[in-house]
Amino acid sequence: MILAVDIGNTNIKIGLFDGNGALAKSFKMSTDVKRTSDEYVALLLQLLNHAKIDEKSITGAIVSSVIPQLDYTFTNVISYCFGVKPLIVGVGVKTGLAIRYDFPRELGSDRIITCVAAARQYGAPLILVDFGTATTFNVVNERREFIGGAITLGLKSTMESLAVCTAKLPSVELETPKKAVAQSTGKAIQSGVIYGAVGQVKYMIDRIKAETGLHNAAVIATGGLANIVNGIEPLFDYVDRELSLKGLYEIYTLNS
Repeated sequence: MILAVDIGNTNIKIGLFDGNGALAKSFKMSTDVKRTSDEYVALLLQLLNHAKIDEKSITGAIVSSVIPQLDYTFTNVISYCFGVKPLIVGVGVKTGLAIRYDFPRELGSDRIITCVAAARQYGAPLILVDFGTATTFNVVNERREFIGGAITLGLKSTMESLAVCTAKLPSVELETPKKAVAQSTGKAIQSGVIYGAVGQVKYMIDRIKAETGLHNAAVIATGGLANIVNGIEPLFDYVDRELSLKGLYEIYTLNS
């Protein structure tokens, strides 16, 4: 089996792919830079044991990370647990996409791995919206060139920022209110953040299509919060929450 690890700002997603390239199992743990390698080893082995997966069955691994401090940690964790050296997604690794970006080293590997999977599964051109800690808009043209995109605050990050940066606004749950015009402060925050995000996404998709001329691009959503936006207004042709893990496996096979 091939182990795929996607280290994000909030969560670490872990996938196991069988010999046919199918995602056999997936897990999630919280991202914590204060955890030691030993703690991550214990957590990972516990997850595998609970899923009844023998660590000896893992013959390769690949890691994407937006937390540089954890690159070395997970290299050690994987080497210790499985006796393999993981492939780290970065500059110089084959992805199947041409990167058209002014400063490629600034480009987060999380944006690339999802685009790789989306292009493979749904074809290009495409516009990919990833709803994570940040919401990112990513564009791949018909020549399979990653040509850029946009980054803004994610839904949870926006709510947390309102609570932190204001004196009286409370912290509220990320729930969709029944109507936009709210009669309480908590519902008003939910309305502004969630319905506002839907309007933002709709505008950005239209603007990207107008700027690039990619009017027939597939519009794809991924990330844990994608269903909140799609549940209000169906803006996407596809919603696929496993794109990051699928992209990692695709990159692993390209570089094997």
